[in-house]
Amino acid sequence: MKNFFAVSKKPLIVLACLLLVVIACMTVANGIQTDWGNVRIETGVIETTLLDTDEVVHLGYKLYVPADAKEGDNLPAVLCLHGYQNDHETSAAYAMEFARRGYVALCIDEYGHGATDIGMAARGYVNHKVTTCYGYDEDGVSYLKIGGVNRYKLMMNFSNLSFFSDRYVKSTDFETGEALEDADSLRDASMGGIMAYAWLADLPYVDGSNMAVTGHSMGTWAAWTVSAAYSGTDIEPRATALQCGELFKTVRDEEGRLAYDQDGDGTADLSWNNVLMVTAKYDEFNYFRDYAKTPVTEELVKDEQRLNFLNVSADEAAWNTTFHEDFEAGTSVRTEYIITNHRLTTHDAHSVSAIIDWFTQAQGVTPEKASSDQTFLLKEWLVFIAMLCGIASAVAFAMALKGIPFFAPVFQSVPNRPEKIKRGWKFWKGALLMALISTFTYPFLCQLGHGLMPLPENIFKMTIGNGFLVWYIFLILVMLGFILIPWFSHKKKGLPNPDFADMGLARADDAHRNRLDWALLGKSLLTAFLGILWMYLQVVLCEKVFALDFRFIWPFFKSFSWSRLGQFCVYFPVFALFFLLNNSRIFASSRVDGADVPGVKGFFKCWWKYAFCMVGGILILCLIEYVPFFLQLGPGADLLFGSTFGGPFMSLLIVFAPQVIVFSFVCTYCYRKTGNVYLGAFMVATMACWIVTGGSAMMYV
Repeated sequence: MKNFFAVSKKPLIVLACLLLVVIACMTVANGIQTDWGNVRIETGVIETTLLDTDEVVHLGYKLYVPADAKEGDNLPAVLCLHGYQNDHETSAAYAMEFARRGYVALCIDEYGHGATDIGMAARGYVNHKVTTCYGYDEDGVSYLKIGGVNRYKLMMNFSNLSFFSDRYVKSTDFETGEALEDADSLRDASMGGIMAYAWLADLPYVDGSNMAVTGHSMGTWAAWTVSAAYSGTDIEPRATALQCGELFKTVRDEEGRLAYDQDGDGTADLSWNNVLMVTAKYDEFNYFRDYAKTPVTEELVKDEQRLNFLNVSADEAAWNTTFHEDFEAGTSVRTEYIITNHRLTTHDAHSVSAIIDWFTQAQGVTPEKASSDQTFLLKEWLVFIAMLCGIASAVAFAMALKGIPFFAPVFQSVPNRPEKIKRGWKFWKGALLMALISTFTYPFLCQLGHGLMPLPENIFKMTIGNGFLVWYIFLILVMLGFILIPWFSHKKKGLPNPDFADMGLARADDAHRNRLDWALLGKSLLTAFLGILWMYLQVVLCEKVFALDFRFIWPFFKSFSWSRLGQFCVYFPVFALFFLLNNSRIFASSRVDGADVPGVKGFFKCWWKYAFCMVGGILILCLIEYVPFFLQLGPGADLLFGSTFGGPFMSLLIVFAPQVIVFSFVCTYCYRKTGNVYLGAFMVATMACWIVTGGSAMMYV
């Protein structure tokens, strides 16, 4: 025990300090989200039955309620719906700010997301798509048959809503053009929102006649659907706000409200009160989603869809202007132009202000706080700091195990072999090759894996995870080629084979270097697991005590349900093999000056080169995507490769690139402390797989 504390004293001190920072950050973040006691927060699941069935389902939720709310108060309420690959916490900025102004705000996990126990497939899908905006298409021109795996059909139907006319929501007989009654159909484009709205309206302190709905991205289609479902009822929403959403052809009802014609007779069948569309200037999904094939410029407000939405002429149309203003009658419409990108709209101060102002006018609320008085972003940064400290504490916990004799073999020094160090062009040649392979395979393989690869969907259930799975498998094959081709070449020429120590896969002594070091692999895996387990316990603690997890705007680390834990086990072997081979190529086979130099100076001397190897291809792709994008030419991938390879995975770059930079810190530190690639590879593989399976969307649960 004395030896343990002598060896592990420093990591234990660091561990304790990091834990204190995590708790301090989360305590303050919780104070902010509860408005220092003025708002109470509840989390749980809504038990309900799936629409038009007797199947019992559970929708995860987070509810923000003014602390003094009581039965009979008749408070205004808002339902917040998140986008694809998000969860209830992504709507926190809007929910927090509404709750601070006396609202009851409900954020849910939609089908296939978060704690909801039914998959995205419950949304439904049909055997066709249109290639223009819905309502503007023509039979035989833009009405196309689709096939392939179910997740592909689902994604091609995201823009298709379950209140549309039968020609959209039911599969079609392409010979007769008739809807097929017994075939696949759209069932619930609200992704559970319809049921959640009814639950919110039924709360004893909520005024069901004074509610509103907002959604982001995929959640905009859900918001359209929720408001349509309650059109003409006693609890119809007083307003609907859409964040980076899509329009379709509408009409006006007798009162002049925005409406939809379901039976094609030219008159309104359902209506929406007071609709606001928030549009991001830099929306990566515009080509992928809106069919316009143009950037979001100031002139876009004059296109056919927006003129139809605003019900004005091209000369009258303008951003940030309310038309037909009569909030009592419900006729008000507006398109807000905000200077941000698609994903950051969920935490954009302008967007939050615009929606607060819109709903308070529509619902007759006079808040004491101005819409510009916002606190949500400070909470987000505090949670981000806590997440980084949690990741660092996982590494510190692993380092503390060095004092236990069983784990001691994991921690060796970097082999001192100057002849193996790669300098100058010898290093950069390999680094650039790795970066370019990543650059030109990421958009194609990720997008194909996401939608089209015929993976068994009852096993590989994570939609975004399948994109990474296919990309990683391809890169694994490439890296195996780099290893095996020289291996067989050396064997054919009678030369000694590259030893496992030089690949970072064995200890450097003569007893281990010529074979795969299974003992080192197993102990490193256990060390990584225990470090990540320590981090996982912090996540569980923060969820239970503070109703917060580790994230920054995007969901990163959440506690597992049993089904998600099962998916982690399915995907982890591929993730682990990828990062083992990747780290072997980067750290051991491309060893650089400074790798064995102790201290901070030695770390940064080698880290930036290793970081380029890990994230360089993604950074190059960011430049390809965003330079023309910010020049208002359009997203780079859409321009170069077509809109099929734009959208989800290109938009993900702003999340993925920083994530891999953090991973490069972890891997570099672990390599310098262990002299092999196992610990760093297993730690980042576990974190990467955790991110994908713990919080992202599932086709089936």
